[in-house]
Amino acid sequence: MKYAIKIHKISTVNELPNSWSVTDFKALLTRFNFPNAEGNDLEELQGLLCMAIADYETNEAATILLDYKLSEYLNEGQIDQLSHEMLLDRISEEYPKIELHQELYMINQLLYKAYNGKFLNTEATLVDFEITPLLNAEPEITKEIVLKCFAKNLDNHNIIIRLFGSQLSGEERFEEANDVLWELQKTENGYRFTTSDYWMSKKEFINETLDCKIDFFEEA
Repeated sequence: MKYAIKIHKISTVNELPNSWSVTDFKALLTRFNFPNAEGNDLEELQGLLCMAIADYETNEAATILLDYKLSEYLNEGQIDQLSHEMLLDRISEEYPKIELHQELYMINQLLYKAYNGKFLNTEATLVDFEITPLLNAEPEITKEIVLKCFAKNLDNHNIIIRLFGSQLSGEERFEEANDVLWELQKTENGYRFTTSDYWMSKKEFINETLDCKIDFFEEA
């Protein structure tokens, strides 16, 4: 199948919009012994939460955030281990379960902000683009389609190309595409996807426009 891609903008950010809600911040303030926070101003609540977090040891704060966000996926031992590792490593890039990378990124960046850079900074990549199906290509745009198209426009040293060559070529199913691309949103001028700078950094994109042919896995 063939698609035409036109990139409008590539942004590198260290905080995702709408990562946390008012409800999240109020629930976390309670967990950090700052209950009954008034008001619904997101920025003000985040400031209060950062102050509350900073009163705790780094691993204690990380444990509270990990438990709040990921207790359905991680057991107590895993949370305890990660709470110590997050201070030393970019866990949101290195953790083997890539389906948890976005949540780990959100937690890491909140800790990074609360402790004024004591945690390692990590970044995300936002790409605004148009994609046009050519000939009889599938008109419903999925994360797999977008990722396969954009892989054609990345430097050969990119980690997606190195790790997922068989999936990109259609030799294997590409189920990981749903976790490599954190979000895919329809916008007024096309689409926007969000991913980690670890998967795609701004400097790795080659062209602003391209036509590309991609293949899909088929059962034998």
